[in-house]
Amino acid sequence: MDPNSAGALRRGLCAAAVVATLPYLTLKLLWLCGSTVGVADRAEALFEDGALWVANLVTFGMDSVALLLALAFVRPWGRRIPVGLLVFPMWVATGLLGSLVLELPVLLGAELLLPQEAPAAQQDWLQPWVFVLVYGGFALQGLALIAGFALHARERWADLLGSRIGELPVTATHRLRQVLVWVAAGLALPLAAAELYRALGGGYGLPQSVLDGPHRPLRIIAATTALMLLAACAAFLRLVLRLGPDRPLGPTLMVAWCAAGSVFGWGSWAVFADSLRFEAPGAADAVPPVTQLLAVGPAAVGLLLLLVGAVTLIERASGAADVESAG
Repeated sequence: MDPNSAGALRRGLCAAAVVATLPYLTLKLLWLCGSTVGVADRAEALFEDGALWVANLVTFGMDSVALLLALAFVRPWGRRIPVGLLVFPMWVATGLLGSLVLELPVLLGAELLLPQEAPAAQQDWLQPWVFVLVYGGFALQGLALIAGFALHARERWADLLGSRIGELPVTATHRLRQVLVWVAAGLALPLAAAELYRALGGGYGLPQSVLDGPHRPLRIIAATTALMLLAACAAFLRLVLRLGPDRPLGPTLMVAWCAAGSVFGWGSWAVFADSLRFEAPGAADAVPPVTQLLAVGPAAVGLLLLLVGAVTLIERASGAADVESAG
């Protein structure tokens, strides 16, 4: 693809991502201002909960960052943003939105082909059109933003993406990065096994309120989480151990980027969402401590992989700076 066509495609994709954020941002802004549009009459009292207001504020901010990222990929000021300020939020956005892009077609296909399940209790307080607006927007936003970033990355870091696994330099922190990845893999394996157990229908450790609701979305999310945990650690192990040195770096780096972003993003969101539950849960919502640990686990795995990636980026930036000063 010639540069002009690639630039036009990137601008179109980022424009689509911006448009896809607007309905969600509008809805969240209305809720933050006290509106109950899209909320069932019997659930309007929920909006008096301060924790829900905080959650709406945080998700409004997250989608605002996604809008700014889409603009940064096509505007000149985007090239002046420090690489860390661009890479980290895009990594998290890729993980959050990429997982939804994978899960939604599977869930929709299951709903069409399999017997209907009773709706979840938490769905009773929202009008059906809200789910179409929110998740339809997320799907379009995810596809457009990730594709736009891929074109941006291919142009900005073409030398790295075009290299091979064996060409990755051995630096002073190479042993540290290997240790961190092995620890992450050791944590990820039992977590993935627990998620696969849930994906196959296991319900031990889940609150009664969850067991009484539809199981299909829970199983699909659990299967996706297990897949992301295993894929992230496998890709990082391949990179730090230089397995298949003649293989192109790009595909493995893409898997590591997307899967680790998903593990960190959704794991961190689960920890944050749990922290907003200021009141003691009722009997139907109570979970055993082991289940709470399993909820924190993916965030810990994602944090370890984030440290590996951050150290690598810092070393690469430092090496580039040394080359420039020597020149």
